[in-house]
Amino acid sequence: MLTQPDRPSGRGLRSTESPVKRLAVSRGLEVLQPQGLRDEQLLRRLREARADAMVVAAYGQLLPPAALEAARHGALNVHASLLPRWRGAAPIQRALLAGDRETGICIMQMDVGLDTGPVFTRRAIPIGDQDDAGTLHDRLAALGADALLDVLSAIERAAAHAEAQPAQGVTYARKIDKAETRIDWRRPAVEIERSVRAFRPAPGAAARLGGEALKIWRARVVAGAGSAGDVLRREGALEVACGEGALAIDELQPAGGRRMSAGDFLRGRPLATDARFDLE
Repeated sequence: MLTQPDRPSGRGLRSTESPVKRLAVSRGLEVLQPQGLRDEQLLRRLREARADAMVVAAYGQLLPPAALEAARHGALNVHASLLPRWRGAAPIQRALLAGDRETGICIMQMDVGLDTGPVFTRRAIPIGDQDDAGTLHDRLAALGADALLDVLSAIERAAAHAEAQPAQGVTYARKIDKAETRIDWRRPAVEIERSVRAFRPAPGAAARLGGEALKIWRARVVAGAGSAGDVLRREGALEVACGEGALAIDELQPAGGRRMSAGDFLRGRPLATDARFDLE
């Protein structure tokens, strides 16, 4: 079993094992955590394992040719999009940000490119209006596990066939940058609401209200008009004018505080009549 090295995590930045490592250790499996996959000793161990196939899911590194060829049937990737749409690191978040109405899982034969290999199977699911990155991840994980088992079974029976990806419709799901999580209230409310869902459960959509840092966890599009960032309603609800329409904030979190409803937040922090959110 290969997984990424332990990483600092949490407020104390303690070294934290990945869930994959914890599960593997609990099952008595050997775990390797290389910094990279070009070390000749590691590659030799992969070849000596004589695996029928290598399965890769959210590993976060491109595999060099020597690693791709270490198993008899090569490496299979469980990718959380309908390739060739959203190749890359953040397909779930990018699908939500773009307002896609469906996504899915592809089981792909890996090659040296970034999610460019031929696809054994693809399975689609709709994206619901309430889906966020967490709910979509969990649905796709279950779908991907079933699809992977079917493909491995087909490979075992010599009945698997992978088809090249079409040249049309390629998009890239680049890694989420921290700057992207900051809400720009000049954007349409519908786009900001997508951002809130795309960045939930992590890292959260960031905003500043009169200079105070907040995370916005739940919000909905409502009718309303005003200058971008203006607080339109501040009693029992927190509604903010956007570039188009308005956003009602249902749940938020002050810096260093707990997540709370907008009503609880307003009861503890009465807002001035000219209160407004910073535009960036």
